[in-house]
Amino acid sequence: MSDHKKPDGDRLPPGRKNLRVAVANPLHEESYQLILEREPRVTLLFDPSLLPPARHQADFSGDPGFRRTPEQQRRFEALLDSADALLGIPDVDPAALARTVQSNPRLKWVHTTSAGGGQQVGKAGLSPSHFQRVTFTTSAGVHGSPLSEFVVLGVLCGAKDLPRLLRQKGRRQWGERWMSRQISRQKVLILGFGGIGRAVARSLSALGMSVTATSRHADAKHLDVDRFVSIDELDDVVGEMDVIVSALPGTDLTRRIVGERLLARVKRGVTFVNVGRGSVVDEPALIAALEDGRIGFAALDVFEVEPLPAASPLWGMPNVLISPHTAALAVDEEAAVVELFADNATRLLDGHELVNVVDTVEFY
Repeated sequence: MSDHKKPDGDRLPPGRKNLRVAVANPLHEESYQLILEREPRVTLLFDPSLLPPARHQADFSGDPGFRRTPEQQRRFEALLDSADALLGIPDVDPAALARTVQSNPRLKWVHTTSAGGGQQVGKAGLSPSHFQRVTFTTSAGVHGSPLSEFVVLGVLCGAKDLPRLLRQKGRRQWGERWMSRQISRQKVLILGFGGIGRAVARSLSALGMSVTATSRHADAKHLDVDRFVSIDELDDVVGEMDVIVSALPGTDLTRRIVGERLLARVKRGVTFVNVGRGSVVDEPALIAALEDGRIGFAALDVFEVEPLPAASPLWGMPNVLISPHTAALAVDEEAAVVELFADNATRLLDGHELVNVVDTVEFY
Protein backbone atom coordinates (compact mmCIF):
# COMPACT_ATOMS: atom_id res chain seq x y z
CA MET A 1 0.00 0.00 0.00
CA SER A 2 1.23 3.47 -0.84
CA ASP A 3 0.87 6.08 1.89
CA HIS A 4 1.72 9.51 0.48
CA LYS A 5 2.23 11.95 3.35
CA LYS A 6 2.73 15.67 3.59
CA PRO A 7 3.08 18.05 6.55
CA ASP A 8 0.17 18.18 8.97
CA GLY A 9 -2.31 21.06 8.90
CA ASP A 10 -5.65 21.94 10.47
CA ARG A 11 -7.83 19.54 12.40
CA LEU A 12 -10.09 16.93 10.85
CA PRO A 13 -11.46 15.00 12.54
CA PRO A 14 -10.82 16.37 16.09
CA GLY A 15 -7.40 15.29 17.25
CA ARG A 16 -6.03 14.85 13.72
CA LYS A 17 -4.02 17.37 11.71
CA ASN A 18 -4.40 15.82 8.31
CA LEU A 19 -7.03 14.14 6.18
CA ARG A 20 -6.62 10.44 5.48
CA VAL A 21 -8.06 9.76 2.03
CA ALA A 22 -8.56 6.29 0.60
CA VAL A 23 -8.40 6.28 -3.18
CA ALA A 24 -11.25 4.01 -4.24
CA ASN A 25 -11.02 4.46 -8.02
CA PRO A 26 -7.98 4.06 -10.31
CA LEU A 27 -5.90 7.19 -10.90
CA HIS A 28 -2.68 7.93 -12.73
CA GLU A 29 0.46 8.83 -10.78
CA GLU A 30 0.36 12.47 -11.85
CA SER A 31 -3.08 12.78 -10.25
CA TYR A 32 -1.76 11.68 -6.86
CA GLN A 33 0.99 14.27 -7.10
CA LEU A 34 -1.46 16.97 -8.16
CA ILE A 35 -3.64 16.37 -5.10
CA LEU A 36 -0.69 16.57 -2.74
CA GLU A 37 0.65 19.72 -4.37
CA ARG A 38 -2.70 21.48 -4.05
CA GLU A 39 -3.42 20.27 -0.50
CA PRO A 40 -0.33 19.10 1.46
CA ARG A 41 -2.42 18.18 4.52
CA VAL A 42 -3.85 15.16 2.71
CA THR A 43 -2.51 11.65 3.28
CA LEU A 44 -3.38 9.40 0.35
CA LEU A 45 -3.99 5.71 1.07
CA PHE A 46 -3.90 3.45 -1.97
CA ASP A 47 -2.54 0.21 -3.32
CA PRO A 48 -2.44 -0.01 -7.12
CA SER A 49 -2.66 -3.80 -6.98
CA LEU A 50 -6.09 -3.49 -5.35
CA LEU A 51 -7.54 -1.18 -8.03
CA PRO A 52 -8.56 -2.14 -11.59
CA PRO A 53 -6.07 -0.88 -14.17
CA ALA A 54 -7.14 2.35 -15.87
CA ARG A 55 -7.50 1.89 -19.62
CA HIS A 56 -7.19 5.60 -20.33
CA GLN A 57 -7.27 8.98 -18.59
CA ALA A 58 -10.30 9.43 -16.31
CA ASP A 59 -11.15 5.73 -16.48
CA PHE A 60 -12.50 5.70 -12.94
CA SER A 61 -14.18 2.30 -13.36
CA GLY A 62 -11.06 0.63 -14.73
CA ASP A 63 -10.77 -2.67 -16.54
CA PRO A 64 -14.13 -4.48 -16.19
CA GLY A 65 -12.34 -7.82 -16.17
CA PHE A 66 -10.43 -7.00 -12.97
CA ARG A 67 -11.09 -9.27 -9.99
CA ARG A 68 -9.60 -9.32 -6.49
CA THR A 69 -8.71 -12.45 -4.62
CA PRO A 70 -10.49 -12.87 -1.26
CA GLU A 71 -7.28 -11.76 0.47
CA GLN A 72 -7.01 -8.69 -1.75
CA GLN A 73 -10.66 -7.84 -1.06
CA ARG A 74 -10.00 -7.95 2.69
CA ARG A 75 -7.02 -5.64 2.26
CA PHE A 76 -9.02 -3.26 0.09
CA GLU A 77 -11.85 -3.04 2.60
CA ALA A 78 -9.39 -2.56 5.46
CA LEU A 79 -7.84 0.36 3.58
CA LEU A 80 -11.26 1.94 3.01
CA ASP A 81 -12.19 1.44 6.65
CA SER A 82 -9.10 3.31 7.87
CA ALA A 83 -9.87 6.56 6.04
CA ASP A 84 -11.52 9.85 6.94
CA ALA A 85 -12.59 10.36 3.33
CA LEU A 86 -12.96 8.46 0.07
CA LEU A 87 -11.96 9.66 -3.37
CA GLY A 88 -14.43 7.75 -5.51
CA ILE A 89 -17.14 5.21 -4.77
CA PRO A 90 -15.49 1.82 -4.22
CA ASP A 91 -15.70 -0.18 -7.44
CA VAL A 92 -18.29 2.39 -8.59
CA ASP A 93 -20.73 0.13 -6.74
CA PRO A 94 -23.48 1.46 -4.42
CA ALA A 95 -23.38 -1.78 -2.40
CA ALA A 96 -19.65 -1.35 -1.77
CA LEU A 97 -20.27 2.24 -0.74
CA ALA A 98 -22.96 1.14 1.72
CA ARG A 99 -20.63 -1.45 3.24
CA THR A 100 -17.88 1.13 3.71
CA VAL A 101 -20.12 3.78 5.28
CA GLN A 102 -21.56 1.22 7.68
CA SER A 103 -18.19 -0.31 8.59
CA ASN A 104 -16.14 2.88 8.96
CA PRO A 105 -17.45 5.16 11.73
CA ARG A 106 -14.63 7.65 11.16
CA LEU A 107 -15.67 8.32 7.56
CA LYS A 108 -16.72 11.97 7.13
CA TRP A 109 -16.70 12.63 3.40
CA VAL A 110 -17.05 10.82 0.06
CA HIS A 111 -16.28 12.53 -3.23
CA THR A 112 -17.65 10.84 -6.35
CA THR A 113 -15.61 11.02 -9.53
CA SER A 114 -18.69 11.47 -11.72
CA ALA A 115 -21.05 14.43 -12.02
CA GLY A 116 -23.99 12.07 -11.54
CA GLY A 117 -22.58 10.38 -8.46
CA GLY A 118 -25.64 11.39 -6.46
CA GLN A 119 -27.60 8.63 -8.16
CA GLN A 120 -25.13 6.02 -6.93
CA VAL A 121 -25.32 7.46 -3.43
CA GLY A 122 -29.10 7.18 -3.58
CA LYS A 123 -28.89 3.54 -4.63
CA ALA A 124 -26.71 2.72 -1.60
CA GLY A 125 -29.78 2.75 0.66
CA LEU A 126 -28.10 4.67 3.46
CA SER A 127 -29.96 5.81 6.57
CA PRO A 128 -30.58 9.40 7.72
CA SER A 129 -27.96 8.91 10.43
CA HIS A 130 -25.38 8.05 7.76
CA PHE A 131 -26.17 11.25 5.89
CA GLN A 132 -25.78 13.23 9.10
CA ARG A 133 -22.29 11.80 9.58
CA VAL A 134 -21.00 11.63 6.00
CA THR A 135 -21.05 14.41 3.43
CA PHE A 136 -21.20 13.36 -0.24
CA THR A 137 -19.96 15.54 -3.08
CA THR A 138 -19.82 15.07 -6.84
CA SER A 139 -17.63 16.18 -9.72
CA ALA A 140 -20.43 18.27 -11.23
CA GLY A 141 -19.20 21.07 -13.45
CA VAL A 142 -16.04 19.27 -14.52
CA HIS A 143 -17.77 18.05 -17.66
CA GLY A 144 -19.50 21.30 -18.51
CA SER A 145 -17.07 22.47 -21.19
CA PRO A 146 -16.84 19.28 -23.30
CA LEU A 147 -20.58 18.67 -23.00
CA SER A 148 -21.36 22.23 -24.08
CA GLU A 149 -19.17 21.64 -27.14
CA PHE A 150 -21.23 18.54 -27.97
CA VAL A 151 -24.36 20.67 -27.64
CA VAL A 152 -22.90 23.21 -30.08
CA LEU A 153 -22.21 20.33 -32.48
CA GLY A 154 -25.82 19.19 -32.21
CA VAL A 155 -27.19 22.70 -32.72
CA LEU A 156 -25.00 23.21 -35.80
CA CYS A 157 -25.98 19.83 -37.26
CA GLY A 158 -29.65 20.64 -36.83
CA ALA A 159 -29.48 24.19 -38.15
CA LYS A 160 -27.35 23.33 -41.19
CA ASP A 161 -29.23 20.06 -41.92
CA LEU A 162 -26.32 17.64 -41.65
CA PRO A 163 -28.47 14.61 -42.62
CA ARG A 164 -29.33 16.28 -45.94
CA LEU A 165 -25.69 17.13 -46.63
CA LEU A 166 -24.58 13.57 -45.88
CA ARG A 167 -27.41 12.08 -47.95
CA GLN A 168 -26.52 14.20 -50.97
CA LYS A 169 -22.83 13.45 -50.57
CA GLY A 170 -23.56 9.72 -50.41
CA ARG A 171 -25.50 10.01 -53.68
CA ARG A 172 -22.84 12.24 -55.27
CA GLN A 173 -25.72 14.64 -55.79
CA TRP A 174 -25.19 18.41 -56.02
CA GLY A 175 -28.86 19.11 -55.40
CA GLU A 176 -30.78 22.35 -55.35
CA ARG A 177 -30.03 25.34 -53.15
CA TRP A 178 -31.96 25.54 -49.89
CA MET A 179 -32.16 27.87 -46.94
CA SER A 180 -30.48 26.73 -43.73
CA ARG A 181 -31.33 28.18 -40.36
CA GLN A 182 -29.25 30.94 -38.79
CA ILE A 183 -28.20 30.01 -35.25
CA SER A 184 -27.94 33.61 -34.07
CA ARG A 185 -31.66 34.03 -34.78
CA GLN A 186 -32.73 30.91 -32.91
CA LYS A 187 -34.21 30.40 -29.46
CA VAL A 188 -32.99 27.65 -27.16
CA LEU A 189 -34.56 26.15 -24.05
CA ILE A 190 -32.10 24.63 -21.58
CA LEU A 191 -33.66 22.13 -19.20
CA GLY A 192 -31.53 22.07 -16.06
CA PHE A 193 -29.23 24.86 -14.94
CA GLY A 194 -26.51 23.15 -12.94
CA GLY A 195 -22.86 23.20 -13.96
CA ILE A 196 -23.59 21.68 -17.36
CA GLY A 197 -26.56 23.93 -18.07
CA ARG A 198 -24.57 27.03 -17.20
CA ALA A 199 -21.73 25.98 -19.53
CA VAL A 200 -24.23 25.33 -22.32
CA ALA A 201 -25.80 28.75 -21.77
CA ARG A 202 -22.38 30.43 -22.08
CA SER A 203 -21.62 28.66 -25.33
CA LEU A 204 -24.99 29.21 -26.99
CA SER A 205 -25.29 32.79 -25.80
CA ALA A 206 -21.89 33.47 -27.37
CA LEU A 207 -23.31 32.21 -30.68
CA GLY A 208 -26.05 34.83 -30.44
CA MET A 209 -28.89 32.52 -29.46
CA SER A 210 -31.73 33.71 -27.24
CA VAL A 211 -31.44 31.53 -24.13
CA THR A 212 -34.29 30.44 -21.87
CA ALA A 213 -33.47 28.11 -18.97
CA THR A 214 -35.40 26.34 -16.25
CA SER A 215 -34.89 27.33 -12.64
CA ARG A 216 -36.71 26.72 -9.39
CA HIS A 217 -36.14 30.33 -8.45
CA ALA A 218 -38.45 32.78 -10.19
CA ASP A 219 -36.04 35.67 -9.62
CA ALA A 220 -32.98 33.83 -10.96
CA LYS A 221 -30.55 35.89 -13.02
CA HIS A 222 -27.55 34.95 -15.11
CA LEU A 223 -25.47 36.88 -17.61
CA ASP A 224 -25.93 34.31 -20.39
CA VAL A 225 -29.68 33.73 -19.93
CA ASP A 226 -32.41 35.97 -21.31
CA ARG A 227 -35.12 34.54 -19.08
CA PHE A 228 -35.78 31.77 -16.59
CA VAL A 229 -38.93 29.67 -16.38
CA SER A 230 -40.12 27.00 -13.99
CA ILE A 231 -40.73 23.39 -14.99
CA ASP A 232 -44.45 24.12 -14.62
CA GLU A 233 -44.19 26.75 -17.38
CA LEU A 234 -42.65 24.47 -20.02
CA ASP A 235 -45.92 23.83 -21.82
CA ASP A 236 -46.31 27.59 -22.34
CA VAL A 237 -42.84 28.27 -23.76
CA VAL A 238 -41.65 25.12 -25.54
CA GLY A 239 -43.54 25.95 -28.73
CA GLU A 240 -41.40 29.07 -29.23
CA MET A 241 -38.12 27.16 -29.23
CA ASP A 242 -35.90 26.18 -32.15
CA VAL A 243 -33.64 24.08 -29.93
CA ILE A 244 -34.24 22.13 -26.70
CA VAL A 245 -31.24 21.00 -24.63
CA SER A 246 -31.66 18.66 -21.68
CA ALA A 247 -28.99 18.93 -18.98
CA LEU A 248 -31.24 17.55 -16.25
CA PRO A 249 -30.10 15.03 -13.62
CA GLY A 250 -31.90 11.72 -13.38
CA THR A 251 -34.36 11.93 -10.46
CA ASP A 252 -37.91 10.86 -9.76
CA LEU A 253 -39.01 14.43 -10.48
CA THR A 254 -37.28 14.62 -13.88
CA ARG A 255 -38.20 11.16 -15.13
CA ARG A 256 -39.64 11.38 -18.67
CA ILE A 257 -40.21 15.13 -18.54
CA VAL A 258 -39.49 15.09 -22.26
CA GLY A 259 -42.49 12.95 -23.12
CA GLU A 260 -45.65 12.94 -25.23
CA ARG A 261 -47.18 15.97 -23.55
CA LEU A 262 -44.16 18.23 -24.08
CA LEU A 263 -43.35 16.90 -27.55
CA ALA A 264 -46.92 17.56 -28.69
CA ARG A 265 -46.25 21.28 -28.17
CA VAL A 266 -42.85 21.72 -29.85
CA LYS A 267 -42.23 23.80 -32.97
CA ARG A 268 -42.05 21.50 -35.97
CA GLY A 269 -38.44 20.67 -36.90
CA VAL A 270 -37.00 21.54 -33.49
CA THR A 271 -33.48 20.31 -32.65
CA PHE A 272 -33.17 18.24 -29.47
CA VAL A 273 -29.92 17.56 -27.62
CA ASN A 274 -29.60 15.41 -24.48
CA VAL A 275 -26.46 15.63 -22.35
CA GLY A 276 -28.21 15.07 -19.01
CA ARG A 277 -29.65 11.64 -18.27
CA GLY A 278 -31.51 9.21 -20.49
CA SER A 279 -34.28 8.72 -17.93
CA VAL A 280 -35.41 12.30 -18.60
CA VAL A 281 -36.70 11.25 -22.03
CA ASP A 282 -39.60 8.99 -22.97
CA GLU A 283 -37.76 7.27 -25.82
CA PRO A 284 -40.83 5.85 -27.64
CA ALA A 285 -42.31 9.37 -27.66
CA LEU A 286 -38.98 10.78 -28.88
CA ILE A 287 -38.82 8.22 -31.69
CA ALA A 288 -42.37 9.07 -32.77
CA ALA A 289 -41.50 12.78 -32.84
CA LEU A 290 -38.41 12.07 -34.94
CA GLU A 291 -40.43 9.96 -37.35
CA ASP A 292 -43.16 12.55 -37.94
CA GLY A 293 -40.85 15.56 -38.17
CA ARG A 294 -41.70 17.34 -34.93
CA ILE A 295 -38.05 16.85 -34.06
CA GLY A 296 -35.94 17.60 -37.10
CA PHE A 297 -32.63 16.50 -35.58
CA ALA A 298 -31.50 14.94 -32.30
CA ALA A 299 -28.00 14.68 -30.82
CA LEU A 300 -28.06 12.14 -28.00
CA ASP A 301 -25.24 11.29 -25.60
CA VAL A 302 -27.37 9.44 -23.02
CA PHE A 303 -30.13 6.86 -23.18
CA GLU A 304 -32.62 5.19 -20.90
CA VAL A 305 -30.84 1.83 -21.37
CA GLU A 306 -27.08 1.83 -21.90
CA PRO A 307 -25.51 0.52 -24.01
CA LEU A 308 -28.31 1.44 -26.41
CA PRO A 309 -29.79 -1.89 -27.58
CA ALA A 310 -29.01 -2.83 -31.17
CA ALA A 311 -32.75 -3.18 -31.80
CA SER A 312 -33.45 0.47 -30.97
CA PRO A 313 -34.93 2.36 -33.96
CA LEU A 314 -32.66 5.30 -33.05
CA TRP A 315 -29.69 3.53 -34.66
CA GLY A 316 -31.32 3.57 -38.09
CA MET A 317 -32.56 7.16 -38.05
CA PRO A 318 -30.58 9.50 -40.33
CA ASN A 319 -31.67 12.54 -38.32
CA VAL A 320 -30.14 11.22 -35.07
CA LEU A 321 -26.54 11.61 -33.92
CA ILE A 322 -25.60 8.96 -31.33
CA SER A 323 -22.72 9.40 -28.89
CA PRO A 324 -22.13 6.40 -26.57
CA HIS A 325 -22.18 8.46 -23.35
CA THR A 326 -18.71 9.77 -24.17
CA ALA A 327 -19.34 13.45 -24.89
CA ALA A 328 -18.09 14.44 -21.43
CA LEU A 329 -14.74 12.71 -21.85
CA ALA A 330 -11.70 14.91 -22.40
CA VAL A 331 -7.97 14.44 -22.06
CA ASP A 332 -7.80 16.71 -19.00
CA GLU A 333 -10.89 15.32 -17.24
CA GLU A 334 -8.97 13.38 -14.59
CA ALA A 335 -6.91 16.43 -13.65
CA ALA A 336 -10.07 18.53 -13.34
CA VAL A 337 -11.70 15.94 -11.06
CA VAL A 338 -8.74 15.67 -8.69
CA GLU A 339 -8.30 19.46 -8.61
CA LEU A 340 -11.93 19.79 -7.55
CA PHE A 341 -11.38 17.10 -4.93
CA ALA A 342 -8.24 18.81 -3.59
CA ASP A 343 -9.99 22.18 -3.39
CA ASN A 344 -12.85 20.57 -1.46
CA ALA A 345 -10.34 18.90 0.85
CA THR A 346 -8.95 22.34 1.64
CA ARG A 347 -12.46 23.58 2.37
CA LEU A 348 -13.10 20.66 4.69
CA LEU A 349 -9.83 21.08 6.58
CA ASP A 350 -10.41 24.81 6.97
CA GLY A 351 -13.99 24.38 8.16
CA HIS A 352 -15.69 25.83 5.08
CA GLU A 353 -18.70 24.51 3.18
CA LEU A 354 -17.97 22.00 0.42
CA VAL A 355 -19.05 22.54 -3.18
CA ASN A 356 -21.24 20.11 -5.13
CA VAL A 357 -22.85 18.58 -2.03
CA VAL A 358 -25.33 15.84 -2.96
CA ASP A 359 -29.00 16.56 -2.31
CA THR A 360 -29.90 13.55 -0.15
CA VAL A 361 -33.60 13.87 -0.97
CA GLU A 362 -33.45 13.85 -4.76
CA PHE A 363 -29.84 12.59 -5.04
CA TYR A 364 -28.26 14.90 -7.60
